[in-house]
Amino acid sequence: MELLLPIMQYQASYLSYIDELGDEERYPFPLDFEHHDFEAMLAKMARFAQGKDLPPGYAASTTLWLIYEGEIIGVTNIRHYLTTQIAHCGGHVGLSIRPSQRGKNWGKRLMQLSIEHLRQRGVVQVHLHCLQSNLASAKAIIGNGGMLDSEVNMKGQWVQRYIVDLK
Repeated sequence: MELLLPIMQYQASYLSYIDELGDEERYPFPLDFEHHDFEAMLAKMARFAQGKDLPPGYAASTTLWLIYEGEIIGVTNIRHYLTTQIAHCGGHVGLSIRPSQRGKNWGKRLMQLSIEHLRQRGVVQVHLHCLQSNLASAKAIIGNGGMLDSEVNMKGQWVQRYIVDLK
């Protein structure tokens, strides 16, 4: 298992991941990037990591792929800092696990690796948010030291806001 920056080598795996998601909401947001020109998509992810060409309210963020046995099984998007908007609802990490790999504790492991990435970036307080209804995400967050800080209602859905203190 390894956590890698997106590269051409995994194009087929990425496309099958997208197909597997079907009509499911694609999260984290880079999964929504146009992927038919794969090289352009990779370049866009690299620009976001450099803080370039960001839409208003976005933060520089690094997208990483969790690779196991030559396949992408998870995606994490790690925000380097929090904007006011993201601090309110979004947090430092957005991640997902390929549908066929869910229920195998990959989410908890990917969350752990994402938190470690933030620690290496010098972040001392990690904000992690998930829908109240997303029990798998809450379990992964709590399993990595997340303490419930608050809940907010966003467009009729309750979002739980957790903090992992790395001090």
